[in-house]
Amino acid sequence: MHGPTPPLPLPTDKLRFAMPPMHESAEDERRHRKERLAGALRLFGRLGYEDGVSGHITARDPEFSDCFWVNPFGMPFRQVTVSDLVLANQDGQVVEGGHHVNQAAFTVHAQVHAARPDVVAVAHCHSVHGRALAALGDLLDPITQESCAFYEDHALYDTYSGVTVDADEGRRIAGVLDSHKALVLRNHGLLTVGDSVDAAAWWFVTMERSCQVQLAAKAAGRPVLIGHRQAVATREQVGGDLVAWINYQPMWQDISRSEPDLLS
Repeated sequence: MHGPTPPLPLPTDKLRFAMPPMHESAEDERRHRKERLAGALRLFGRLGYEDGVSGHITARDPEFSDCFWVNPFGMPFRQVTVSDLVLANQDGQVVEGGHHVNQAAFTVHAQVHAARPDVVAVAHCHSVHGRALAALGDLLDPITQESCAFYEDHALYDTYSGVTVDADEGRRIAGVLDSHKALVLRNHGLLTVGDSVDAAAWWFVTMERSCQVQLAAKAAGRPVLIGHRQAVATREQVGGDLVAWINYQPMWQDISRSEPDLLS
């Protein structure tokens, strides 16, 4: 007696797999970037990355490439909506919106954007584990798959001169970042970049978690390093901005579905 016929596999073209959207106009792309920016800020608030008025995520405007959307100064991350976002020019002057911007943070972001035309978004917050690693002046070691994404693709800005309000220091920070995806700012915290808001946000989240894992592992003993060849191969698999975008989508779906008012 024969059993039931097993179901046939579905054609792969019938299965859903999200990819970064294409936009027909600058207006559509602007709206998309602003929605993702408001969502990322709310997620950062959820994750505890906010510390007083410190912390920014910026997103380059798709039409005016020397202007950047940013969170309003003094507004809680968890309350930001699309309509609250502020557009500032490269000098930090507000050109659209009803709020001030944090000039100290914006100085760094503007210089990073200027030095890296490939970068759409820059994220910097004073997260706890990022600050702890920064206080040690350490880089991430290749001890997990996630930290390998940053292997030879992040750098240490090995100085601290107080709150950054100087464009020259912003340029120095951008110079140390060079073509990397992330920086450890000594005695300060983390900074990540990406070719989308989603990618920059994901790099920050996974970098902060990697800092936490490294600190915990070193406190418990002597972590076993992944070898150079394996670390490079892993980075090639998981270290690209498209992979970051894909990894970020569950977080975007969660925040946009649970807090749809962010789109207002």
